[in-house]
Amino acid sequence: MTPPPNAAETASPEAQAVPPQDAGGGAGDGPAPQPWPVGAAPRPRRATRTQTLTIASGKGGVGKTTISVNLATQLARMGRRVVLLDADLGTANVDVMCNLTPVGTLADVVAGHRTMLEVAVEAPGGFRVVPGASGLAELAALERDTLNHLAAQVASLEAEADLLLIDTGAGVGPAVLAFCAAAERNLIVTTPEPTAIADAYALIKAIHSRAFGGEPPETQLLVNQCHDAAEGRAVFQRISGVSQHFLNADLRYAGHVAMDARVQRAVRRRTPFTLDAPNCAASQCLDRLAHGLDRDAMPPLNTQQPLVQRLLHWFGR
Repeated sequence: MTPPPNAAETASPEAQAVPPQDAGGGAGDGPAPQPWPVGAAPRPRRATRTQTLTIASGKGGVGKTTISVNLATQLARMGRRVVLLDADLGTANVDVMCNLTPVGTLADVVAGHRTMLEVAVEAPGGFRVVPGASGLAELAALERDTLNHLAAQVASLEAEADLLLIDTGAGVGPAVLAFCAAAERNLIVTTPEPTAIADAYALIKAIHSRAFGGEPPETQLLVNQCHDAAEGRAVFQRISGVSQHFLNADLRYAGHVAMDARVQRAVRRRTPFTLDAPNCAASQCLDRLAHGLDRDAMPPLNTQQPLVQRLLHWFGR
């Protein structure tokens, strides 16, 4: 399989030190949920500041958005107030995967026609989604006033959630790196496929070379579509070893997600697989991931500035 140009082109020669493995498959009816009512009574939330987790991947097709949706579902089932921001500015599809009919998208927020709270909709599983906008201009190309307005809208989400999950686009574009650099934690999704391994390393390298304030955020690696736990651990050890050797970067292992035919079945049904098949192997993996991330989210890693200020700093505004 030929590596796609988005991330593989930026991969340095050391990325090729990641040994290839066997290739390993995560897109998707029911009534549409209603928009999040403005001024609705808030659900109980923890007193700690909102935690931000960016979910990214070096290439498309590794199941990143499927992971984002099902992670949000599991965290919401644990009682957390979760907002999933679809920040894939090229091919946003969280609403499609959740079978939602949004009243607005991120494009309406950027244009000033609606607020993020107005476009946010309840998704199956109890979390809220801010639908993305396919084809929206890269954040780096937005005018300063527009970017400031968008940042203020993101702040309104932080005020309403325990955890803000940001599903970025694939690759190493400016918007992806901005969210990865600004978030407190990054979850990089890859698979055992050789090109996915190389592109995951390329993304990790880009994040660490453009870290906010010189200090890279905590980066965790999730290996999707694994035949077993040993395969996931082997992929992590290879990427972690290269990252430590060439980047002096310490990665954390978030775990693996099992290859499971019920994932594709749920995608076709446009529903989270953790709801469609809660006891399947992949759902059990997501449950472990959610509990691990929830424990990690208790103490904030960055207490100096909220996400919006770090985003503006990244763009030099």
